[in-house]
Amino acid sequence: MVRWKTGWVALCRQLRTRSSVNDWPNIIQDWLYPPTCLLCGDPGQRGRDLCRPCADALPYLRRACPRCALPHAEAGPCAACRADPPAFDRAFALFHYQAPVDHLIRALKFGARHPCARLLGTLLADGLEGRGARPEALIPVPLHARRYRQRGFNQTVEIARTVARRLGITLDLGSCRRVRATAPQAQLSARERHENLRAAFAVRPGVGYRHVAIIDDVVTTGATANALAQALRDAGVETIEVWSCARAGR
Repeated sequence: MVRWKTGWVALCRQLRTRSSVNDWPNIIQDWLYPPTCLLCGDPGQRGRDLCRPCADALPYLRRACPRCALPHAEAGPCAACRADPPAFDRAFALFHYQAPVDHLIRALKFGARHPCARLLGTLLADGLEGRGARPEALIPVPLHARRYRQRGFNQTVEIARTVARRLGITLDLGSCRRVRATAPQAQLSARERHENLRAAFAVRPGVGYRHVAIIDDVVTTGATANALAQALRDAGVETIEVWSCARAGR
């Protein structure tokens, strides 16, 4: 009883001090369902399902090619982008595709652990703060209808929901479609991936945006993002960015 009253007093104090920013729904949610680290099970920090030690151990991508986000120690675009620039203008990836980020992405994609999407989206939005002019819309990489029926959800859409909400950007789920069922990319070479995705996406005529960002969970060769960016470019979009949670090497 004493513990309950103490907790109630603490909750009321937080509501009084933070009501000016309309944060009371999050305060009540955190009080009823305290955040728990998705990686180790310890209590989360800052209202997130991530503890401080696990947050400090995340494999942030510090230096990368500004065009394709490939890990790159030198300033400026990598040799591949200089020789054959992608259809998108620039790319940002928050993490290397390494443990434990790869575990979060796989748990979401293949285990339907939706809290991972919320955490990844929050971290990605944090990393994108202050990166210049924001796009008019976020476009998650779409799944083909057959793959969507098999999985039941699109993991990039779930990540993008949080990014859009936190950054105040329109989330567009209707302008792009995956019109061709492609073979799974995982076992294909870079060249095979590009061929596999040829004409895989369609963009609604008159889409009307000048600046968009494609959202993906992980970029490996960039073939998927490039194919979608080319479809958007053909539809008249002038500036195309790619925002991803993680970047794997080619």
